[in-house]
Amino acid sequence: MRKSYYAAHVYMIVGVVSGLFYREFTKAEDFTGDTQLSLMHTHLLALGMLGFLIVLALDKQFQLSGTKLFTYFFWFYNAGIVVTVAMMGVHGSLTVLGHDVPETVPAIAGCGHILLTVGLILLFVLLGKRLKEPARQPPADEPERAKTSA
Repeated sequence: MRKSYYAAHVYMIVGVVSGLFYREFTKAEDFTGDTQLSLMHTHLLALGMLGFLIVLALDKQFQLSGTKLFTYFFWFYNAGIVVTVAMMGVHGSLTVLGHDVPETVPAIAGCGHILLTVGLILLFVLLGKRLKEPARQPPADEPERAKTSA
């Protein structure tokens, strides 16, 4: 569960910093048009921070971490966010600087979306497996919590 917490925390920090970068970079370059940089902040906070906070809550309820499927989900999903957001940064920075965006940038961003999709599929497969399992018994040292939550 700590991996999800730390991932959410890192994405929160990077998301806030990316919003600051967008504002200051476009101001320094006197840029007033549309740029992918304006979307980085939201993507990092929504896909990264909020996504991993939701995964953290699901993990607490369904004991997802510690399995191979969770590890695969974690790394595919993180790689997808990093690749996708990095290409948003490259695309947006080139736009602000007035340069042409190479065709490889959207292609690599598409690969990032594929990684995100694979990660989400793995998460749903793992959730589906956990939902099919019989209810887990609470640990023996927590009898009071078991009685109050029933």
